Order: sequence, then structure tokens, then C-alpha cells
Amino acid sequence: MSTFNVGLKKVVDDSYDIEIGYNLYDKLVSDLKSGLVGNIKKYAVITDSVVQDLYAVPIAERLARAGFTVDLFAFPDGEKSKTRETKAIIEDALLERGYKRDCCIIAVGGGVVTDLGGFLAGTFGRGVPFINYATTLLSAADASIGGKTAVDTPLATNLIGLFNQPKKVYIDIDAWKTLPARHIYNGMAEVIKHACLADVQLFYYLMDNLEKIYSFDKEACEYITEANCRIKYNVVMQDEKESGLREILNLGHTVGRAIETLSDYKLLHGEAVSIGLAAQARLSKKLGYVTEDELNAVLALLYKASLPITIPDYIDREALVKKLYTDKKVRNGQLRFVLQSGIGSVMQFGDNVFATPISEDLAREIIYQC
Repeated sequence: MSTFNVGLKKVVDDSYDIEIGYNLYDKLVSDLKSGLVGNIKKYAVITDSVVQDLYAVPIAERLARAGFTVDLFAFPDGEKSKTRETKAIIEDALLERGYKRDCCIIAVGGGVVTDLGGFLAGTFGRGVPFINYATTLLSAADASIGGKTAVDTPLATNLIGLFNQPKKVYIDIDAWKTLPARHIYNGMAEVIKHACLADVQLFYYLMDNLEKIYSFDKEACEYITEANCRIKYNVVMQDEKESGLREILNLGHTVGRAIETLSDYKLLHGEAVSIGLAAQARLSKKLGYVTEDELNAVLALLYKASLPITIPDYIDREALVKKLYTDKKVRNGQLRFVLQSGIGSVMQFGDNVFATPISEDLAREIIYQC
């Protein structure tokens, strides 16, 4: 009997740029012509049915005019399409059109598109490069940055996926102007989450400047976009694979993801996260981690941002308690929550430990208060 050691230690540089600007189609094409992804000439543009004509078609047309081979693959918009089944349909379509490992995926859209596109790129041909072109405030704040890619299952959101970093992210602030107001509010939930967990200055900037942001004031929109990128960068660069610190980006998501699933996606992701943020703030207050004034400030900002802070009546509270156990932070059958420490910080419960066990009875008590 013998043992053969396979030595595969290596250092990988997954660094990439985030370009923040307006109408970035031509910049994307220019970057590709300059070798952003090497000598690749074949591009698959992945998008949804709403974004398709607004942004994906213009990008595909510019790529074709630049001499690249390009095909567009669209699926029905909405969280219900972020599934293994949708991924398989696109994979089969790619194969039917002759796509192999010498291609690049360009995900054009919001969080559903970038999540699914990044996951697809990570497994197609055992991995091909991909680029995110973010067209929503939600994807700018959250989904297009950090390399988390996944699809949903009937049990819960984002349970099947992988960490896969893009070659570059483009955040097109111009695209926000075409979003329905509800989707702007939806994205703001993730911005508020970042403020609550890492930036008290951003928190009060939002309180004072929401009207400017919602009217697409250039300076205000650039400020929050750069703040989001900085906050996520500071976390992800220390903990890319969520071994500890990165869990803080799940603030509000334990309750939020469960509500999102139980609503059958009638609630948008940010709306569900907003309710989750309100719930964790109430829990943090009960445990002495935030004051009454700080709790009220969080609730007031969410309300001012036109986001919900209470659980809809059509969601059964007991079913919600049970659904909490599908959260990825659960360990050994025990619920775990990330919690605020005042405004602009989170609690740390040990060396590289940022989530704490919470009893089902206490979680139930908070849920019945919401």
C-alpha cells in the first residue's frame, strides 16, 4: 500500500475593476477589444425579458459591429426564473449554438441575471470568464460585486451555487432611470443594509438625501454607489469565501430570505430584506446591542425609503419560524443571526465569529412583533 500526494498549491489573482459611469456600452466594447478577456471572440449575452431590448440588444449589436461573434440568451424576468431549470435551458442553448470553452459570458441586468450568469459561467465548460453589466440599483449595491453566484430552490434562495469572480463589473447609473420606482426602493434596502453594518456616515447621508437619490441626482447616486463598492470590497478582500467576516453581509437576510420564499416572490428581494433588517434591529434592541433611538432610526430610514418594515398578513408566522432553518448560517440545527452594534457596526461574538445562536422561542417572539 502506498500514498501519492497530489500537490496543487497555487496563488490565484481574481482581482477585477468596477467601472461606475453612464451609458457604458462603448466602454465595454473598447475594453474587450483591448484584451479584457484575452483573445476571446465569442460572447454570450445573458439577460432577462425586461432588460433584453433596453440594454442587452444594444450591447450585442455593438459587439457584432466590432467584429465579435455574439448571441443573446434571454429568460423570463423575476426571481422565479433564477433556477437550475433556467440555467440548464441556457446551457443547452449555448451548446446547440456551438459554444465551448473559448467564449465569455456577459450578464446584463439585475441581481437575478448576474447571479445566474455568474453561476452558469463557473460551470459551463468547467469554467469560462464572465462580465457583469449591472442595470439596477440592487445589482449595483449587492449582486454584481463579490463573486457570490447561485440559483434558488423550492426550499430556499441561493442554496445552489459557487464563488466565481467576474473579469469586470460595469455599473451603469443611467439605467436606473428606466426602473419602476418600486425597483429603485428595492435596491435601496441593500444600501441601507451596508450603512447599518459598516458606515454610520452613509446611514445619515441616506436619511438626508433620499429625495436626491430617487430623483437620480448625479452626485448623490455616485456617492452611494462608491460607498457600496467600498464597503463590500473591505469585507470581501478579507473573506472571499465567507469563512467568517463575510457573514456580516447577511445582516437582515435570515428573516428576509425566508420571507421572500414564503411570499412566493410577491415581495422583491430588497423588500424582504427590509423586513429582515427591521426584525434584526428589534432583536438587537432586545439583546442590548442597539438603543431605542437607534432602533427607531433604522425603522424610520427604511420607512422613509418606501420600504416595508412589517411582515405581510398573508405570511403565516409559524411557517416563517420553521423556514428560518433553511438559512445557510444555521449550524448543528441552531438558528444564527448577524446583529447590529449601534449604527454602522455589527456585533462580533468571538475570533472571526459574526453570527450568534438565537433560540427558536426568541426568534418567534421577534417575528410576532413584526
